[in-house]
Amino acid sequence: MHDIPVSPLDPAEGDWLELDEYSDDFDLHEERTRNRDSWKLERKQYFKESNSPSWNAFHRGDLAESERLLKDRAQALREEAEEAVSRGSVFRRVRIAEQPPTPYLQWELRSLRVRSENGEPVRVLPAAAVSRFESEGPLPELVILGGRVLYRVMYTEESAPKGAIRFTDPATVTQWERFIADLFATGEDITSYVEREVVGDRG
Repeated sequence: MHDIPVSPLDPAEGDWLELDEYSDDFDLHEERTRNRDSWKLERKQYFKESNSPSWNAFHRGDLAESERLLKDRAQALREEAEEAVSRGSVFRRVRIAEQPPTPYLQWELRSLRVRSENGEPVRVLPAAAVSRFESEGPLPELVILGGRVLYRVMYTEESAPKGAIRFTDPATVTQWERFIADLFATGEDITSYVEREVVGDRG
């Protein structure tokens, strides 16, 4: 990518993981993470949710039920965040948002607000803020765990997850970790963003 302050991710330099392999590998590295934060960068404006009652309720127009189901997850989310903190780690997320938000993004931003309220810091950046990095295409969907492993999450044409490419080269992981951390530092807290920009959550 032109004008991006990190090296492009070459799939040939990583390891392809099928979806189940990615899930198992993620869990293993997350468990081993100590005294280092983890990061997630989300750029796509729609993901196919295969098992989310809250999304299903939102999709059929039942906002109250969708919100109730999101809030029902609060305790579990708090426990996840507390467990990470006990290992000296915080999972931080950057969400890129286009305007106007897709129906899916309106729901996901609400979901991320609940995560933030229960211990997972989330910041939002407008798509215009990263456009200078995207002359050759959108930023990738990334997860970095403990500064040791980077996953580029891959999706089908229908936006369902299909696996990930795992990168472990220290220089590659560190460059992208710093890039996401810089985006996070300039982003807006999810709560104020949702209250201002998401339909149904304004004053």
